[in-house]
Amino acid sequence: MKRRTFIGTCATALTVALSAGGALLGMAAAPALAAYPERPITLIVPWGAGGGTDATARIVGSLLEKTLGQPVNVVNRTGGSGVVGHQAIASSAADGYTLGIATVEIGMMHWQGLTQLTHTDYTPLALMNEDPAGLQVAQDSKFASAKDFLEAVRAKPGSMKASGTGQGGIWHLALAGMLDEADIPPQSVPWVPSQGAAPGLQDLVAGGVQVVPCSLPEARSLIDAGRVKSLAIMAKERNPLFPNIPTLKEQTGIDWTMAAWRGIVGPKGLPQDVSDRLIKALKEVYDSSDFKDFMNQRGFGMIYASGDQFSNFMSESNESLGTVMKAVGIAKQ
Repeated sequence: MKRRTFIGTCATALTVALSAGGALLGMAAAPALAAYPERPITLIVPWGAGGGTDATARIVGSLLEKTLGQPVNVVNRTGGSGVVGHQAIASSAADGYTLGIATVEIGMMHWQGLTQLTHTDYTPLALMNEDPAGLQVAQDSKFASAKDFLEAVRAKPGSMKASGTGQGGIWHLALAGMLDEADIPPQSVPWVPSQGAAPGLQDLVAGGVQVVPCSLPEARSLIDAGRVKSLAIMAKERNPLFPNIPTLKEQTGIDWTMAAWRGIVGPKGLPQDVSDRLIKALKEVYDSSDFKDFMNQRGFGMIYASGDQFSNFMSESNESLGTVMKAVGIAKQ
């Protein structure tokens, strides 16, 4: 071989080797694109520890950990009648590492002038729970049915008081809407504001109020103890755990329904791949026997919708709540 040819061949081989080596080094130096999630996730709860929303968030979080393979830290951000926590969710970075459990109040707060937040400020992931209002009275109440109750209100407006949440809260709207549908002025049953269903029910047992229109799961312990009875449920169907409690329509003919709901959301603008991953994981959680057992044991209603279906659900809830709040003079818009 001629010396020039030999040198040329060696130079070519060296160039190829260096190029290949450089490529390998480049591949080693470039960070691998890890699949979401690659670090812990925070799940914000807009309500206090120990309540139904908190319980639902914690079972979802614990099961989501198993599905996603990362810790899910549940954080309670309370205050402002739900505004503080819902705002914290909406204001978080849209990267999938801060999620939240949105509640029915997101379709109420803006009508009351408490915030400008609406359901459109979130990426809807999965609706997980819905609990219709019930019509609870004391066990020794003279009322045997919802029809009896409505007739008494119509005959003597102002003679009975109700409680179970703050002024303009979900259970206040449940009662007000029912009265409005029955052509009875909603103010016929004065509302006594409370910090929730639990203190409202205690006031009911003590005789301070005569009716609490909260969900059946919230009243369950007192129903089981024989201290409270439920006259009807404001839903399209009876609750399987309370098969003897009729729907409002069955008893009165009034086709009025109202329910509290809870669903997992992210800040607006979550990347599509992250959203898809979370929706798939949340469906696995919802379908799991652990989740079903937890919810059924507590009487929590189960309902599922994801993505656009969940978005449509929130939109319909928002409009329905606005209609009722305007009818009873609570809306400020």
